[in-house]
Amino acid sequence: MFLREQIIHRAKQYYNKILTVRRHLHQHPELSFSEFKTSAFIQQQLTEAGISFTSGHVKTGIIALIRGKNPEKKTILLRADMDALPIEEKNTVAYKSSSAGVMHACGHDVHSACALGAAFILNDLKSEWEGTVKIMFQPGEEVLPGGASLMIEEGVLENPKVDKAIALHVFPNMEAGKVGFKSGMYMASTDELYLTVYGKGGHAAMPGEYVNPLIIASEILLEINNFFMMPGALKNTSAENIPTVVAFGKIEGKGATNVIPEKVEIAGTFRTMDEQWRATAHQRLHEIVKIYSEKYKINSALKIEKGYPFLVNDVAFTNACCTAAQAYLGKENVEELPLRMTAEDFAFITQKVPSCFFRLGTGNAKQGITSGVHTPTFNIDESALETGMGLLASLIVSELGS
Repeated sequence: MFLREQIIHRAKQYYNKILTVRRHLHQHPELSFSEFKTSAFIQQQLTEAGISFTSGHVKTGIIALIRGKNPEKKTILLRADMDALPIEEKNTVAYKSSSAGVMHACGHDVHSACALGAAFILNDLKSEWEGTVKIMFQPGEEVLPGGASLMIEEGVLENPKVDKAIALHVFPNMEAGKVGFKSGMYMASTDELYLTVYGKGGHAAMPGEYVNPLIIASEILLEINNFFMMPGALKNTSAENIPTVVAFGKIEGKGATNVIPEKVEIAGTFRTMDEQWRATAHQRLHEIVKIYSEKYKINSALKIEKGYPFLVNDVAFTNACCTAAQAYLGKENVEELPLRMTAEDFAFITQKVPSCFFRLGTGNAKQGITSGVHTPTFNIDESALETGMGLLASLIVSELGS
Protein backbone atom coordinates (compact mmCIF):
# COMPACT_ATOMS: atom_id res chain seq x y z
CA MET A 1 0.00 0.00 0.00
CA PHE A 2 2.82 2.41 0.90
CA LEU A 3 4.65 1.75 -2.38
CA ARG A 4 1.48 2.22 -4.41
CA GLU A 5 0.90 5.57 -2.74
CA GLN A 6 4.49 6.54 -3.52
CA ILE A 7 3.96 5.67 -7.18
CA ILE A 8 0.73 7.66 -7.34
CA HIS A 9 2.50 10.62 -5.76
CA ARG A 10 5.42 10.49 -8.17
CA ALA A 11 3.16 10.10 -11.20
CA LYS A 12 1.54 13.38 -10.23
CA GLN A 13 4.93 14.89 -9.54
CA TYR A 14 6.29 13.92 -12.97
CA TYR A 15 3.16 14.78 -14.92
CA ASN A 16 4.26 18.21 -16.16
CA LYS A 17 7.64 16.86 -17.25
CA ILE A 18 6.11 13.93 -19.10
CA LEU A 19 3.54 16.23 -20.66
CA THR A 20 6.42 18.29 -22.06
CA VAL A 21 8.14 15.12 -23.26
CA ARG A 22 5.03 13.90 -25.05
CA ARG A 23 4.44 17.24 -26.74
CA HIS A 24 8.06 17.42 -27.89
CA LEU A 25 7.85 13.93 -29.37
CA HIS A 26 4.52 14.73 -31.00
CA GLN A 27 5.87 17.91 -32.55
CA HIS A 28 8.96 16.15 -33.95
CA PRO A 29 7.75 12.81 -35.39
CA GLU A 30 9.96 10.53 -37.45
CA LEU A 31 9.04 7.62 -39.71
CA SER A 32 9.83 3.97 -39.04
CA PHE A 33 13.53 3.10 -38.73
CA SER A 34 14.46 6.79 -39.04
CA GLU A 35 13.85 7.83 -35.43
CA PHE A 36 17.32 9.34 -34.92
CA LYS A 37 16.30 12.63 -33.28
CA THR A 38 13.61 10.86 -31.25
CA SER A 39 16.19 8.38 -29.98
CA ALA A 40 18.64 11.16 -29.12
CA PHE A 41 15.95 13.01 -27.17
CA ILE A 42 14.98 9.91 -25.17
CA GLN A 43 18.64 9.19 -24.45
CA GLN A 44 19.02 12.73 -23.13
CA GLN A 45 16.07 12.20 -20.78
CA LEU A 46 17.54 8.94 -19.48
CA THR A 47 20.96 10.51 -19.00
CA GLU A 48 19.54 13.42 -17.02
CA ALA A 49 17.67 10.95 -14.80
CA GLY A 50 20.82 8.91 -14.18
CA ILE A 51 19.38 5.78 -15.81
CA SER A 52 21.92 3.56 -17.56
CA PHE A 53 21.25 2.50 -21.15
CA THR A 54 22.76 1.29 -24.39
CA SER A 55 21.79 2.70 -27.78
CA GLY A 56 22.15 1.95 -31.47
CA HIS A 57 20.05 -1.22 -31.39
CA VAL A 58 18.59 -1.62 -34.90
CA LYS A 59 20.18 1.83 -35.42
CA THR A 60 17.82 3.88 -33.20
CA GLY A 61 16.67 1.49 -30.48
CA ILE A 62 17.50 1.98 -26.80
CA ILE A 63 17.70 -0.51 -23.92
CA ALA A 64 17.67 0.99 -20.42
CA LEU A 65 18.24 -0.96 -17.20
CA ILE A 66 17.06 -0.13 -13.69
CA ARG A 67 18.19 -2.51 -10.98
CA GLY A 68 16.32 -2.82 -7.73
CA LYS A 69 17.14 -4.94 -4.71
CA ASN A 70 18.28 -8.47 -5.57
CA PRO A 71 18.53 -7.57 -9.27
CA GLU A 72 19.09 -11.19 -10.33
CA LYS A 73 15.72 -12.32 -8.94
CA LYS A 74 13.56 -11.48 -11.97
CA THR A 75 13.62 -9.19 -15.01
CA ILE A 76 10.60 -7.51 -16.54
CA LEU A 77 10.71 -5.88 -19.95
CA LEU A 78 8.79 -2.65 -20.55
CA ARG A 79 8.43 -1.93 -24.25
CA ALA A 80 7.68 1.40 -25.96
CA ASP A 81 7.66 2.13 -29.70
CA MET A 82 8.92 5.40 -31.17
CA ASP A 83 7.93 5.70 -34.85
CA ALA A 84 5.27 7.89 -36.47
CA LEU A 85 3.10 7.55 -39.58
CA PRO A 86 3.11 9.18 -43.04
CA ILE A 87 0.03 11.31 -42.28
CA GLU A 88 -0.43 15.08 -42.54
CA GLU A 89 -1.70 16.32 -39.17
CA LYS A 90 -4.90 18.41 -39.19
CA ASN A 91 -5.02 19.30 -35.49
CA THR A 92 -4.55 22.96 -34.53
CA VAL A 93 -2.74 22.34 -31.24
CA ALA A 94 0.40 24.28 -30.32
CA TYR A 95 2.45 21.07 -30.47
CA LYS A 96 1.23 20.12 -33.97
CA SER A 97 3.71 18.13 -36.05
CA SER A 98 6.44 20.31 -37.53
CA SER A 99 7.30 17.63 -40.10
CA ALA A 100 5.21 17.85 -43.27
CA GLY A 101 3.36 14.61 -43.95
CA VAL A 102 4.53 12.89 -40.76
CA MET A 103 2.45 12.55 -37.59
CA HIS A 104 2.27 10.58 -34.36
CA ALA A 105 -1.18 9.33 -35.32
CA CYS A 106 -0.91 6.03 -33.46
CA GLY A 107 0.19 7.34 -30.08
CA HIS A 108 3.77 6.12 -30.02
CA ASP A 109 4.73 9.49 -28.58
CA VAL A 110 2.41 8.64 -25.69
CA HIS A 111 3.87 5.16 -25.31
CA SER A 112 7.44 6.49 -25.11
CA ALA A 113 6.45 9.29 -22.74
CA CYS A 114 4.64 6.88 -20.40
CA ALA A 115 7.61 4.50 -20.46
CA LEU A 116 9.96 7.35 -19.56
CA GLY A 117 7.65 8.42 -16.75
CA ALA A 118 7.51 4.88 -15.41
CA ALA A 119 11.32 4.70 -15.65
CA PHE A 120 11.70 7.90 -13.60
CA ILE A 121 9.32 6.56 -10.93
CA LEU A 122 10.95 3.13 -10.77
CA ASN A 123 14.40 4.69 -10.61
CA ASP A 124 13.35 6.90 -7.69
CA LEU A 125 11.99 3.88 -5.82
CA LYS A 126 14.58 1.26 -6.79
CA SER A 127 15.51 0.63 -3.17
CA GLU A 128 11.89 -0.40 -2.55
CA TRP A 129 11.41 -3.21 -5.11
CA GLU A 130 13.26 -6.35 -6.18
CA GLY A 131 14.59 -7.49 -9.53
CA THR A 132 15.46 -5.62 -12.71
CA VAL A 133 13.44 -3.57 -15.17
CA LYS A 134 14.60 -3.49 -18.77
CA ILE A 135 13.05 -0.72 -20.85
CA MET A 136 13.03 -1.15 -24.61
CA PHE A 137 12.47 1.86 -26.87
CA GLN A 138 12.07 0.29 -30.28
CA PRO A 139 11.98 1.58 -33.85
CA GLY A 140 9.71 0.58 -36.69
CA GLU A 141 6.54 -0.84 -35.17
CA GLU A 142 4.45 0.37 -38.10
CA VAL A 143 6.20 -1.47 -40.94
CA LEU A 144 7.45 -4.98 -41.62
CA PRO A 145 9.51 -6.72 -40.42
CA GLY A 146 8.81 -4.80 -37.20
CA GLY A 147 11.40 -3.36 -34.86
CA ALA A 148 10.50 -5.77 -32.07
CA SER A 149 11.51 -8.80 -34.14
CA LEU A 150 14.82 -7.18 -35.06
CA MET A 151 15.61 -6.22 -31.47
CA ILE A 152 14.81 -9.78 -30.39
CA GLU A 153 17.33 -11.00 -32.99
CA GLU A 154 19.88 -8.61 -31.47
CA GLY A 155 19.28 -10.10 -28.01
CA VAL A 156 16.94 -7.72 -26.20
CA LEU A 157 15.41 -10.63 -24.31
CA GLU A 158 18.80 -11.75 -22.98
CA ASN A 159 21.53 -10.36 -20.68
CA PRO A 160 19.69 -10.18 -18.38
CA LYS A 161 17.17 -12.77 -19.52
CA VAL A 162 13.64 -11.36 -19.59
CA ASP A 163 11.09 -13.30 -17.53
CA LYS A 164 7.98 -11.30 -18.43
CA ALA A 165 7.10 -8.36 -20.66
CA ILE A 166 4.54 -5.57 -20.57
CA ALA A 167 3.38 -2.79 -22.89
CA LEU A 168 0.47 -0.42 -23.31
CA HIS A 169 -1.27 1.12 -26.31
CA VAL A 170 -3.47 4.20 -26.59
CA PHE A 171 -7.19 3.54 -26.98
CA PRO A 172 -9.24 6.57 -28.08
CA ASN A 173 -12.52 4.64 -27.79
CA MET A 174 -12.02 4.50 -24.02
CA GLU A 175 -12.22 7.54 -21.75
CA ALA A 176 -9.00 8.74 -20.14
CA GLY A 177 -8.59 7.38 -16.64
CA LYS A 178 -9.66 3.90 -17.69
CA VAL A 179 -7.70 0.91 -18.95
CA GLY A 180 -8.59 -2.39 -20.59
CA PHE A 181 -7.19 -5.94 -20.44
CA LYS A 182 -7.79 -9.18 -22.36
CA SER A 183 -6.13 -12.39 -21.24
CA GLY A 184 -5.30 -15.10 -23.76
CA MET A 185 -5.61 -14.54 -27.50
CA TYR A 186 -6.06 -10.83 -28.16
CA MET A 187 -4.84 -9.60 -31.58
CA ALA A 188 -4.46 -11.17 -35.00
CA SER A 189 -1.49 -12.11 -37.10
CA THR A 190 -1.11 -10.00 -40.23
CA ASP A 191 0.15 -10.77 -43.71
CA GLU A 192 0.34 -8.52 -46.75
CA LEU A 193 -1.05 -9.86 -50.04
CA TYR A 194 0.26 -8.66 -53.39
CA LEU A 195 -1.46 -10.12 -56.46
CA THR A 196 -0.51 -9.32 -60.05
CA VAL A 197 -2.72 -10.61 -62.88
CA TYR A 198 -1.24 -10.45 -66.36
CA GLY A 199 -3.49 -10.31 -69.44
CA LYS A 200 -3.11 -9.04 -72.94
CA GLY A 201 -3.70 -5.36 -73.50
CA GLY A 202 -5.42 -3.77 -76.45
CA HIS A 203 -8.11 -1.46 -77.76
CA ALA A 204 -11.37 -1.90 -75.86
CA ALA A 205 -13.35 -1.90 -79.10
CA MET A 206 -11.65 -5.12 -80.23
CA PRO A 207 -12.46 -7.77 -77.59
CA GLY A 208 -11.12 -10.59 -79.73
CA GLU A 209 -7.64 -9.17 -79.58
CA TYR A 210 -7.12 -8.78 -75.83
CA VAL A 211 -7.49 -10.66 -72.56
CA ASN A 212 -8.80 -8.29 -69.92
CA PRO A 213 -6.91 -8.78 -66.62
CA LEU A 214 -9.46 -6.59 -64.81
CA ILE A 215 -12.21 -9.17 -65.35
CA ILE A 216 -9.99 -12.08 -64.33
CA ALA A 217 -8.77 -10.21 -61.26
CA SER A 218 -12.38 -9.48 -60.31
CA GLU A 219 -13.25 -13.17 -60.48
CA ILE A 220 -10.25 -14.06 -58.33
CA LEU A 221 -11.24 -11.49 -55.71
CA LEU A 222 -14.83 -12.74 -55.65
CA GLU A 223 -13.70 -16.35 -55.27
CA ILE A 224 -11.35 -15.42 -52.40
CA ASN A 225 -14.13 -13.43 -50.73
CA ASN A 226 -16.63 -16.27 -51.15
CA PHE A 227 -14.22 -18.82 -49.73
CA PHE A 228 -13.02 -16.83 -46.73
CA MET A 229 -15.54 -14.13 -45.91
CA MET A 230 -19.08 -15.16 -46.88
CA PRO A 231 -21.28 -16.06 -43.86
CA GLY A 232 -20.73 -19.71 -43.01
CA ALA A 233 -18.02 -20.10 -45.66
CA LEU A 234 -15.61 -21.81 -43.28
CA LYS A 235 -18.23 -24.01 -41.64
CA ASN A 236 -17.17 -27.62 -41.29
CA THR A 237 -13.52 -26.69 -41.80
CA SER A 238 -10.69 -26.58 -39.27
CA ALA A 239 -11.05 -22.78 -39.27
CA GLU A 240 -14.77 -22.68 -38.44
CA ASN A 241 -14.23 -20.98 -35.09
CA ILE A 242 -11.02 -19.12 -35.89
CA PRO A 243 -11.43 -15.35 -36.47
CA THR A 244 -10.29 -14.64 -40.03
CA VAL A 245 -10.20 -11.59 -42.27
CA VAL A 246 -9.16 -11.33 -45.92
CA ALA A 247 -9.58 -7.85 -47.38
CA PHE A 248 -8.26 -6.04 -50.41
CA GLY A 249 -7.82 -2.27 -50.29
CA LYS A 250 -6.05 -1.47 -53.55
CA ILE A 251 -6.55 -2.42 -57.19
CA GLU A 252 -4.70 -0.71 -60.01
CA GLY A 253 -5.03 -1.33 -63.74
CA LYS A 254 -3.42 1.43 -65.72
CA GLY A 255 -5.78 1.49 -68.66
CA ALA A 256 -8.41 3.97 -69.81
CA THR A 257 -12.00 4.02 -71.07
CA ASN A 258 -10.87 2.42 -74.31
CA VAL A 259 -7.53 0.94 -73.23
CA ILE A 260 -7.26 -2.53 -71.74
CA PRO A 261 -4.14 -2.73 -69.55
CA GLU A 262 -1.52 -5.42 -69.70
CA LYS A 263 -1.77 -6.17 -66.00
CA VAL A 264 -3.66 -5.47 -62.78
CA GLU A 265 -1.98 -5.08 -59.39
CA ILE A 266 -3.92 -5.75 -56.20
CA ALA A 267 -2.95 -5.38 -52.54
CA GLY A 268 -4.67 -6.67 -49.43
CA THR A 269 -4.31 -8.22 -46.01
CA PHE A 270 -4.86 -11.60 -44.38
CA ARG A 271 -5.39 -11.83 -40.63
CA THR A 272 -6.16 -14.70 -38.31
CA MET A 273 -5.41 -16.20 -34.89
CA ASP A 274 -4.05 -19.68 -35.52
CA GLU A 275 -0.67 -20.50 -37.06
CA GLN A 276 -1.69 -23.85 -38.59
CA TRP A 277 -4.74 -22.28 -40.24
CA ARG A 278 -2.60 -19.35 -41.33
CA ALA A 279 -0.35 -21.69 -43.31
CA THR A 280 -3.33 -23.58 -44.75
CA ALA A 281 -4.99 -20.32 -45.79
CA HIS A 282 -1.83 -19.16 -47.56
CA GLN A 283 -1.87 -22.39 -49.55
CA ARG A 284 -5.56 -21.95 -50.44
CA LEU A 285 -4.96 -18.39 -51.64
CA HIS A 286 -2.25 -19.65 -53.98
CA GLU A 287 -4.57 -22.43 -55.21
CA ILE A 288 -7.36 -20.00 -56.07
CA VAL A 289 -5.01 -17.81 -58.07
CA LYS A 290 -3.63 -20.86 -59.89
CA ILE A 291 -7.12 -22.12 -60.79
CA TYR A 292 -8.07 -18.89 -62.53
CA SER A 293 -4.68 -18.53 -64.17
CA GLU A 294 -5.13 -21.96 -65.76
CA LYS A 295 -8.77 -21.29 -66.64
CA TYR A 296 -7.88 -18.20 -68.67
CA LYS A 297 -4.41 -19.37 -69.72
CA ILE A 298 -2.72 -16.30 -68.27
CA ASN A 299 0.12 -15.66 -65.85
CA SER A 300 -0.38 -14.35 -62.35
CA ALA A 301 1.73 -13.95 -59.26
CA LEU A 302 0.66 -13.93 -55.63
CA LYS A 303 3.23 -12.73 -53.12
CA ILE A 304 2.37 -13.21 -49.45
CA GLU A 305 4.61 -11.14 -47.20
CA LYS A 306 4.37 -12.79 -43.81
CA GLY A 307 4.03 -10.20 -41.07
CA TYR A 308 3.47 -10.16 -37.33
CA PRO A 309 2.23 -13.27 -35.49
CA PHE A 310 -0.89 -13.23 -33.35
CA LEU A 311 -0.61 -11.52 -29.98
CA VAL A 312 -1.41 -13.66 -26.96
CA ASN A 313 -1.52 -12.33 -23.42
CA ASP A 314 -0.32 -14.76 -20.78
CA VAL A 315 -3.43 -15.62 -18.79
CA ALA A 316 -1.92 -15.71 -15.29
CA PHE A 317 0.24 -12.61 -15.77
CA THR A 318 -2.53 -10.60 -17.43
CA ASN A 319 -5.05 -11.55 -14.77
CA ALA A 320 -2.56 -10.49 -12.11
CA CYS A 321 -2.01 -7.17 -13.91
CA CYS A 322 -5.76 -6.66 -14.17
CA THR A 323 -6.15 -7.21 -10.42
CA ALA A 324 -3.25 -4.84 -9.70
CA ALA A 325 -4.80 -2.23 -12.01
CA GLN A 326 -8.09 -2.48 -10.13
CA ALA A 327 -6.22 -1.83 -6.90
CA TYR A 328 -4.43 1.15 -8.46
CA LEU A 329 -7.32 2.76 -10.38
CA GLY A 330 -10.45 1.26 -8.86
CA LYS A 331 -12.49 -1.62 -10.33
CA GLU A 332 -14.79 0.79 -12.15
CA ASN A 333 -11.88 2.01 -14.25
CA VAL A 334 -10.67 -1.38 -15.48
CA GLU A 335 -12.52 -3.02 -18.37
CA GLU A 336 -12.37 -6.33 -20.21
CA LEU A 337 -11.53 -6.00 -23.89
CA PRO A 338 -12.86 -8.01 -26.86
CA LEU A 339 -10.72 -9.71 -29.49
CA ARG A 340 -9.25 -7.42 -32.16
CA MET A 341 -8.30 -8.19 -35.75
CA THR A 342 -5.70 -5.42 -35.72
CA ALA A 343 -2.05 -6.40 -35.39
CA GLU A 344 0.93 -5.27 -33.30
CA ASP A 345 4.59 -6.22 -33.40
CA PHE A 346 4.72 -6.65 -29.62
CA ALA A 347 3.24 -10.01 -30.65
CA PHE A 348 6.78 -11.20 -31.40
CA ILE A 349 7.61 -10.71 -27.73
CA THR A 350 4.43 -12.42 -26.52
CA GLN A 351 5.51 -15.48 -28.51
CA LYS A 352 8.77 -15.61 -26.53
CA VAL A 353 7.95 -14.68 -22.93
CA PRO A 354 4.78 -14.41 -20.80
CA SER A 355 3.42 -10.96 -21.59
CA CYS A 356 0.67 -8.44 -20.92
CA PHE A 357 -0.39 -5.91 -23.57
CA PHE A 358 -3.13 -3.59 -22.37
CA ARG A 359 -5.02 -0.52 -23.54
CA LEU A 360 -4.77 2.97 -22.06
CA GLY A 361 -7.91 5.05 -22.38
CA THR A 362 -7.07 8.36 -24.05
CA GLY A 363 -10.45 9.66 -25.23
CA ASN A 364 -12.59 12.49 -23.87
CA ALA A 365 -15.99 12.83 -25.55
CA LYS A 366 -16.85 16.05 -23.71
CA GLN A 367 -13.69 17.70 -25.07
CA GLY A 368 -14.24 16.27 -28.55
CA ILE A 369 -11.20 14.01 -28.34
CA THR A 370 -12.67 11.04 -30.19
CA SER A 371 -10.68 10.58 -33.42
CA GLY A 372 -9.29 7.12 -34.02
CA VAL A 373 -5.67 6.17 -34.47
CA HIS A 374 -4.18 6.50 -37.97
CA THR A 375 -6.32 9.56 -38.66
CA PRO A 376 -5.05 13.15 -39.18
CA THR A 377 -7.05 14.45 -36.19
CA PHE A 378 -6.00 11.83 -33.64
CA ASN A 379 -5.14 13.34 -30.26
CA ILE A 380 -5.39 12.37 -26.60
CA ASP A 381 -6.70 13.64 -23.31
CA GLU A 382 -3.25 14.24 -21.84
CA SER A 383 -4.37 13.34 -18.33
CA ALA A 384 -3.93 9.76 -19.57
CA LEU A 385 -0.17 10.27 -19.29
CA GLU A 386 -0.38 10.28 -15.51
CA THR A 387 -2.50 7.13 -15.58
CA GLY A 388 -0.17 5.40 -18.02
CA MET A 389 3.17 6.05 -16.35
CA GLY A 390 1.86 5.40 -12.86
CA LEU A 391 0.06 2.21 -13.76
CA LEU A 392 3.05 0.81 -15.67
CA ALA A 393 5.27 1.39 -12.65
CA SER A 394 2.68 -0.11 -10.31
CA LEU A 395 2.13 -3.24 -12.44
CA ILE A 396 5.86 -3.85 -12.68
CA VAL A 397 6.42 -3.43 -8.96
CA SER A 398 3.44 -5.69 -8.23
CA GLU A 399 5.01 -8.43 -10.31
CA LEU A 400 8.58 -7.97 -9.04
CA GLY A 401 7.66 -7.66 -5.38
CA SER A 402 9.05 -5.32 -2.74
